[in-house]
Amino acid sequence: MPEEYGTYDDRPVQLAGELRAQVVDHGAPWSVSERLADEDPVPRAPLGLDPEALLTTAAEAGTVDLRGLVGRESGNPHLTRRRAAHGLLADRKAQAASPRPAAVDWRSRWGWPWITRVKDQGPCSSGWAFAAAGLVESMARIEHHVWAERAEGDLHDGMRAACGRLGSPEEALDWIRDNGGIADPDCHPPVEPPAGLPPERLDAWRAAYPPSWDRSGRTVRITDYVRLGDVEQQKVWLDTVGPLTACLDVYEDFFGLGSGVYRRTTDRRAGGHCVLIVGYDDAAGCWIFRNSWGPGHHVGGFGRIGYGEARIDHWAKCGLRHTNVDPWSKRRLHSGNVYESGNGRAHRNFELLLTTGDGRLRHWWRNGDPPHRWSPDAEFGSDAAGMPAFTGTTYNRNMESLHITPGGRLRHWYYEQSARTWRDGGLFGADGDAAVGSTPGFIQSDYGKPGNFEVVVRTADGRLRHWWRINGSPWSWNDGGCFASRIAHYGPALVQTRDRRLDLVAARTDGRMQRWWRDDAAGFVWRPGEIFGSGIGSAPCLIEAQYDARDEATAGNYELCAVTEDGRIEHWWRGNASGSGWTRSTVFGRDALAVTGMLQGSFGFHLEVFVLRADRQVQHWWRDGNGGWHEGAVIG
Repeated sequence: MPEEYGTYDDRPVQLAGELRAQVVDHGAPWSVSERLADEDPVPRAPLGLDPEALLTTAAEAGTVDLRGLVGRESGNPHLTRRRAAHGLLADRKAQAASPRPAAVDWRSRWGWPWITRVKDQGPCSSGWAFAAAGLVESMARIEHHVWAERAEGDLHDGMRAACGRLGSPEEALDWIRDNGGIADPDCHPPVEPPAGLPPERLDAWRAAYPPSWDRSGRTVRITDYVRLGDVEQQKVWLDTVGPLTACLDVYEDFFGLGSGVYRRTTDRRAGGHCVLIVGYDDAAGCWIFRNSWGPGHHVGGFGRIGYGEARIDHWAKCGLRHTNVDPWSKRRLHSGNVYESGNGRAHRNFELLLTTGDGRLRHWWRNGDPPHRWSPDAEFGSDAAGMPAFTGTTYNRNMESLHITPGGRLRHWYYEQSARTWRDGGLFGADGDAAVGSTPGFIQSDYGKPGNFEVVVRTADGRLRHWWRINGSPWSWNDGGCFASRIAHYGPALVQTRDRRLDLVAARTDGRMQRWWRDDAAGFVWRPGEIFGSGIGSAPCLIEAQYDARDEATAGNYELCAVTEDGRIEHWWRGNASGSGWTRSTVFGRDALAVTGMLQGSFGFHLEVFVLRADRQVQHWWRDGNGGWHEGAVIG
């Protein structure tokens, strides 16, 4: 390894005041971090780039066929318009002679946030792993409109990388591609080693903390990535696809970078590092990057570096497309008899389960690419007495369904992905207990690993009953008891909140709706919440969407649809992050009996609603970015 990539702990510490004078002397267009007083030493952060590892130079990567790589519509309508402007879509002409904007910044684009929060890689030389994981997170958000925070430890530990091991984003992306994706943090949680553990035992200790055994259903999967060497093509990629990983030389002054555009003021090189490029600014002549040293560095963890500076354009930058997001990340975004899976070429098929009229269930699916046609698939079962609840779970992304039988019990079915067949999961519940004709609320919670199944159903006497199953041996269902009374309608309206509470909304006999929540700290007691609305004649359908979720840790708005007594559909929402109350936004549709399913999927933050009509057919409705509701296909 070249000497300049060695350790630098023995080098003299520079004070922030000294660096400020140095920057001024060189006339550099940046300033030292305001967090550092003149007498503070400039903190050195860990790096990690191995220039001898798999790392493609820009010259080796050269130019690529952008039209062949990204020449089709995206689920993100903004990107489809940008691709059309560049003439990248096969069936359209360019809309402008010079379509590329002078600046792109994915932190806030088209009025939405797209980049996960800044992280701190800690003491390990793992910037390469954080850059790769950040790329996966960003593309899951951009392509599927969902926050999907990833665990760098799943990648770093999965590669059996020692804390001081150097690497590259290309190595990391190869491992993610070849090992089933990269998992969420709860699947592979960060754990601090015991105090005083000798360094020679650290790697063995870390290897003893593997991910949970349902990892295959908790990973964002990827196909191959793209190496881009041409700077202009890199900017077009940032405009039409998303962020890029990049590697650079780190000089001693870079550790003190605050605002402005970094241009080095020293020849003292500390090593190599990798970051996530989230944009560019031609007027300032710079790339915009997210670092992995925590929000205390640069400006909230983000910085700017001049084009060509510190060899940032010497190595190819890596881009990603066609992410395949796991059902765990999407678990709050759907309810009822529909969800969005990772199936299909675009990894965003809609999956729908309907009754056939004779007690059987039929699976329908819609491809995530045009022409978005619905297709029937397998039939199974024989005793459905109401619409089923349908979801994907962490069991290798198995499909799971639950319905009420004519005898008032509950039956579970699941689609075993490995065998490609539907299997009867058995009956549970007391005879005549569940209200025939209703749909259960059915989710996978984060209690345990794999997470428990949680079910709430309306009973025949107008109460609510909770059932739950530990998803491990002996796989038995447990009665969580009854609560509430005078419930007229209840259905697919169960959510686990960000602070692990269970929430639901039911329709009362007086035509109003009421939220109920489970107080776990007080012995898992269900408590009544706010009452709202009037004239409701069916079970509400409830999800937590991505609206107002400014990052991966913020709760999105509740979105609710219910049918009124006169057969129309009301849409309500509640701002969970802002603490606002329930607001009715609009009324649409006609001749409706019940809302059977609802989701927010990969199509432009649209809400998708499925309604059982008076003629017993199911109507798809969707809401565009302007708030208008549109009729979709009639299915079944």
